[in-house]
Amino acid sequence: MHRREFLAAGLATLVSSKALAQMKMDGMSNMDSMPGMDMGDHAGHDMGAMSKGAVTLPEGEALRELSLLANEAGQTGLFKARLTAAPATMRFAEGKDTPILAYNGTSPGPLIQAFEGDRVEITFTNRIEGEASTIHWHGMPVPADQDGNPMDPVAAGADRVYAFELPEGSAGSYWYHPHPHGKTAEQVYRGLAGAFVVKAKADPVPAEYGDTVLVFTDLRLAADGSLPDNNMTDLMNGRVGDHVLVNGQKNPRLSVGMGAKRRFRLYNATNARFLRLTFDGAAMTIIGTDGGLLAAPVAANEILLSPAERLELIVSFEKSGPITLYTLDYDRGWMGAGRPADAGLTLLTVDVSDNPAEPVPPLPERLRPIAPFGAPSVSRRLVFTETMTMTATDMQMGFLINGKAFDMNRVDIVAKAGQTELWEVVNQADMDHPFHVHGTQFQVVEYERNGKVSKPAYLAWKDTINVARGETVRLLLRQERPGQRMYHCHILEHEQLGMMGIVDVQA
Repeated sequence: MHRREFLAAGLATLVSSKALAQMKMDGMSNMDSMPGMDMGDHAGHDMGAMSKGAVTLPEGEALRELSLLANEAGQTGLFKARLTAAPATMRFAEGKDTPILAYNGTSPGPLIQAFEGDRVEITFTNRIEGEASTIHWHGMPVPADQDGNPMDPVAAGADRVYAFELPEGSAGSYWYHPHPHGKTAEQVYRGLAGAFVVKAKADPVPAEYGDTVLVFTDLRLAADGSLPDNNMTDLMNGRVGDHVLVNGQKNPRLSVGMGAKRRFRLYNATNARFLRLTFDGAAMTIIGTDGGLLAAPVAANEILLSPAERLELIVSFEKSGPITLYTLDYDRGWMGAGRPADAGLTLLTVDVSDNPAEPVPPLPERLRPIAPFGAPSVSRRLVFTETMTMTATDMQMGFLINGKAFDMNRVDIVAKAGQTELWEVVNQADMDHPFHVHGTQFQVVEYERNGKVSKPAYLAWKDTINVARGETVRLLLRQERPGQRMYHCHILEHEQLGMMGIVDVQA
């Protein structure tokens, strides 16, 4: 039997609770496997998840700003606050209450804003019944013992204080989310994610452009308003919901004057949805990525945000009328039938009035210096593969790095603090995998696909990069702080099914 037919047969017969129970990370490293499955034609089918159409969400409400996490310190240079993860209820659809998890009662969680040079002290309280959790400060330059990794859980009912300094030069668009062993995907899709903006003391972007945070999440609701558990397709491909939300709303509206220039921070906080985006009738300029501003602005017609990536944009609204931010098709690879049809989703509508906006200063031609890394001292190669085993009663999927599934008790890489390394990330799997490294920002130096090598469009600080199927991405990185760090695919279901490793950074 052809491998594609083998998979299809498995999907047709094994979507059962027992099969789902088998598709867990624990014990995956010892299973017999079949690597490099050929999924064949990835052409889409409008599955849109099994509950699509069951629930309609209201659209067109005014875009709401995220609530700010209050600073309790009362002194300059210190940000002190509390974050509690706990069950909550939200009403996404009329007449239907949805049980979720929330930080301080909101999802997305409250926006944290601090400045370069600040000390941060956040008391985390875990009120998730029966589940450990953590807070991972995604992309932020924090010590290893403050990073919220799976080896450092906060038990249900317990508190802990995360404390770290924000060094000079660390201004950027970061975020926070749980990272407990075996529960990250569920806790995120149930509502736990929030934005963390580190502000520069001297920002070159004119204040008149504003600073609007847009957090993209996606939502799947059952007919009764509840959040369905992951199914077999979710575990293979990552969970893709029925509705893309912006700051918790579906297609909200924002009003601006004609000629306005607005600064947006875009966050892909979904488990597994790839967002290829464009504005209809408004010019986009990229000014920043995961780790902060670029050296100079770069014009763009469209952008791709893989899960966990962020971008800063300046958008110019030069004509009156409704301007939409909408999705374009992107084939990131899909196992089995039912690839969601993601093109043509309107995420945000900007109403541009006939009244001219107040004039604003021009965007500077230079934003900040970015020094390229020097020659690496060490080279490493990471190879992504997928595996599947099937018996008469169940099927197991695995997502591996260098042929191994994640083991919390195994160190995969030993690195030296302060040493520049070249990492070659090779995707031999049948779908794209966004690759994330904890504890540092890296620089992408080149891509290779089908024998063709290309350079990135601009030099940037990144902590997450999409590695397309059949592609090799080469990046330079340097870990400055000792301790154990994670590296993994940021399709959260793939992370849980094994596509993660540990790098031990030694002083």
